[in-house]
Amino acid sequence: MITKEISKFCKLLEIKGYSQNTIDNYQSHLKTFANLFQFSKWADLSDKELLNNAYLQITKKSMAFSTQRQCLSALNLFYQEMYDRTIRFKAISVKKMPDNLPIVLSLSEMKLLLNRTDNIKHRAMMACLYGLGLRSSELLNLQISDIDGSRNIVIIRNSKGKKDRIVMLSNKLKLQLRKYFKAYKPKMYLFEGHKGGKYTQSSLQKVIKQATKRVSVKKNITAHTLRHSFATHLLENGTDIRIIQKLLGHKDIKTTQIYTRVSSAFIENIKSPLDLL
Repeated sequence: MITKEISKFCKLLEIKGYSQNTIDNYQSHLKTFANLFQFSKWADLSDKELLNNAYLQITKKSMAFSTQRQCLSALNLFYQEMYDRTIRFKAISVKKMPDNLPIVLSLSEMKLLLNRTDNIKHRAMMACLYGLGLRSSELLNLQISDIDGSRNIVIIRNSKGKKDRIVMLSNKLKLQLRKYFKAYKPKMYLFEGHKGGKYTQSSLQKVIKQATKRVSVKKNITAHTLRHSFATHLLENGTDIRIIQKLLGHKDIKTTQIYTRVSSAFIENIKSPLDLL
């Protein structure tokens, strides 16, 4: 019964146009919640029980700030859509997100990461993440038809906020993709699994992890690190931050401005007061 309700909810989100990534994440949170507290029916839980159990879930598992919010959003939307119940999940105080700076690779580290990756497909995937400034979900959703080699652009469709955007396709990336196409011959998605269909998030994570092991870079490199590096290197090369905002698909310029805090070019151009003595 519980599993069927989750399936109905996911189908409803699909009809309403939610991204597959959001649907998958919400489904995962709801299944974890149901398995953790072993109740028989969703409707049987009182508001107090829901709030207490939701609080226990996000604190026991030591969830990150964004994951806590996503978990509560999943529960909130589930009860609204399936039972027309409004639960005061906002009453649960989630822990504040630490103001950590993004991890960024230097140009030499990025070059090393790509050069040490012999697998053509894996190298092309990382080159796309870095060369196009993509989120991992955007990379996995890319279709062959989104690549416009004649205009040297790539169309990122239905990304965060359900918006499309256009990014530049560099000549180097175009050459890498041509080699990859010739070797792997994907049919629909730009990057597909062994049995066809969309490449999985877990497989992409393994690709990045394996690539990290091959280089002597003492940084916690993820797919998002390559996106951070894309933005920072553009900024250091003199690209206007408003253009970077558009390329990244940021709604608010404040989100993009974090890269001014990690750009070595910005820091190097600031004179220490010691030099004035």
